[in-house]
Amino acid sequence: MSGFGGFVLRRLVGTVITLLAISVIVYVVFFVTPGNVAQITCGPRCSPEQVHQVAQQLRLDDPLYVRYWHFLQGILVGQDYSTGTSVEHCSAPCLGLSYQGGQQVTQLIFAKLPVSLSLVFGAMILWLILGVGTGVLSAWRRGRISERVLTGVTLAGVATPVFVIGLVLMIIVCGQLRLLPFPQYVALTDDPEQWAWNLLLPWLSLALIEAATFARLTRASMLETLAEDHIRTFRAYGVGERSIIGRHALRGACAPIIALNANNVGGAIGGAVLTETLFGLPGIGQELVHAVNVVDLPVVVGMVLVVGFFVVIANAVADVLYAVADRRVVLA
Repeated sequence: MSGFGGFVLRRLVGTVITLLAISVIVYVVFFVTPGNVAQITCGPRCSPEQVHQVAQQLRLDDPLYVRYWHFLQGILVGQDYSTGTSVEHCSAPCLGLSYQGGQQVTQLIFAKLPVSLSLVFGAMILWLILGVGTGVLSAWRRGRISERVLTGVTLAGVATPVFVIGLVLMIIVCGQLRLLPFPQYVALTDDPEQWAWNLLLPWLSLALIEAATFARLTRASMLETLAEDHIRTFRAYGVGERSIIGRHALRGACAPIIALNANNVGGAIGGAVLTETLFGLPGIGQELVHAVNVVDLPVVVGMVLVVGFFVVIANAVADVLYAVADRRVVLA
């Protein structure tokens, strides 16, 4: 296939292969690490006989490739697990059972994922509006006082940790001015207005940090694009500066913005731990930290795979958006 359809198909195949490679790497790294997995699962007070029984249930005596095949089979078609007195079926995509509570990892992830998605995608809208808008304005006003002020603000934003911004916003907005309630997650399906109202501060805290990075990148890309020959040609033909900025220069500067946004969205789903912890949001990041602390390997593996999935999917979507912004990418 050629053209845009072939380009999308190639990216889809590459995405599937990448996800499969990630699953292999993650499984090997976590399940071949030093330590007795059966002992960790059973607990410090288990007898050797109980530890051996747990090892049999987890199929730890099987070769690694057999264990990985069972793991992959669970993701694709589901799997049955023995709980001692009964057999529990884990529907696809099955990522195993938690060592600590015996809960299905997929159920745990699906319970936490809406919180992280709500946080990241709401913040994404804000950081794109604030970051790209500031970067375009800074490039447009290059050499003027307003451009220097914007540059200083973005440098301060990059250097400020997210928990500092979050604490300052909570103290001022929630404590002193009482404009917003202290954040408490409300499901979108329960009350859309309270969902947005309670997430506004977390969105701002995460977005202000990311917007500073987007502003600097947008400014640099815009200045590079504005120095190209075709922009000088537009100016020579009398095309207005606003039209040059909005229709031509910004589109030419989109590629690095799309790439950065894809990486940020994918990574923030599992990496916004500070924001989730600061505002008490029960998302993927908080659960991943807890699973690491208690050495709950199935939960850790499942969470890492989910985060990897979103990173790969976000970059695949970014590749398609490259082609929409610049059709020459399709030929690559």
